[in-house]
Amino acid sequence: MAPIEIYGMQLSAPCRIVEMTCEMLGLEYNFNQVDLMAGEHMKPEYLAINPQHNIPAIVDGEFKINESRAIAGYLAHKYGKDDTLYPKDPETRAIVDQRMYFDMGVFYKACGDFFYPAMFGKGNPAGEAEHNRLKEVLGWLDGWVSGGKYMAGTDSIPLGDLSLVAPYATLKGVEFLDLWESKTLDAWFEKGKPKIPNYGKVNGEGGVIFGGFYKSKVGVK
Repeated sequence: MAPIEIYGMQLSAPCRIVEMTCEMLGLEYNFNQVDLMAGEHMKPEYLAINPQHNIPAIVDGEFKINESRAIAGYLAHKYGKDDTLYPKDPETRAIVDQRMYFDMGVFYKACGDFFYPAMFGKGNPAGEAEHNRLKEVLGWLDGWVSGGKYMAGTDSIPLGDLSLVAPYATLKGVEFLDLWESKTLDAWFEKGKPKIPNYGKVNGEGGVIFGGFYKSKVGVK
């Protein structure tokens, strides 16, 4: 089969979710840079792939779709050799889905509310409300892995964890943030990294790139 074509930016946590999913499934893919800051997402050739002009998007043969978590579910359903990445058991899958929706609507959003005003606004760091909200969200994540398992209570790493490990890597990439001191969350993070093929390339490096961009905007070296 032809390689999956992924369109996005490495600093984007949602784009890294798709890359990690492809790696977990052993899929061949090409990563095509779409630089939002340069306006490449508004070019006609990209709008033909994704009229919503956000990232990531993929092309798989004749099929085109955007939204990272929908892409991850599609790839796992179509190409997974078993159901470890996207469990078929109704209750376990519901929890995995909940973790992905939680990332999209709560964790990733809290990270964006914290980081983006400085990155894409006037360089002002987030306020106390955004800081406290992100700490609260990290506390919920901490509770989900308190038993030493993955986010859905599984022994293997499913899509829900890939979704959450992407923004968590972003937080780690910023380095200087004093948000949440949790040996439990860090243990989950370190346990999962070796399970993801080419982790450094497909997630770790993007977190560092994001961290460097953020620090440059708020004047931290």
